[in-house]
Amino acid sequence: MKINWGTGIVLAMIAFISFIMFFVVKMITDDKYEYDLVVEEYYKQEIGFQEELNAEKNAIELTENVLIERTETGVLIEFPGNETASIPDGIVTFYRPSNKNLDFTKSILLEDQKMLIPKNEIAAGRWNISVKWKQNGKTYLTRKNINF
Repeated sequence: MKINWGTGIVLAMIAFISFIMFFVVKMITDDKYEYDLVVEEYYKQEIGFQEELNAEKNAIELTENVLIERTETGVLIEFPGNETASIPDGIVTFYRPSNKNLDFTKSILLEDQKMLIPKNEIAAGRWNISVKWKQNGKTYLTRKNINF
């Protein structure tokens, strides 16, 4: 059987469409590829966006900012000693862009101006970490992305 150019184009288009459909079905049905990139209450969170910008600006204006770093034992959050004479009231939020079920929040509990989130509480992958605290009538916010 001889295949002319018209039959070849039709076969190529069918092969391409089949290839694309295979990946669409695979991405829809496989739980491994499920990503939730938006928070649950998106509009409610966006209302307070200006407050977050002001809190970030307050944190930048500090002489020393909060240090968030990955260590071998977990994630270490260190508050500067001169800025935080009293223990700040706030929270540390771990947001996982790829799986909302892994998100968690902890209250700030300091020992020697440091807080450690143990390695066994953090799944491997990318985390958006934000530290929000209130002190002396001002709100502060520091963010960092860490691959753990």
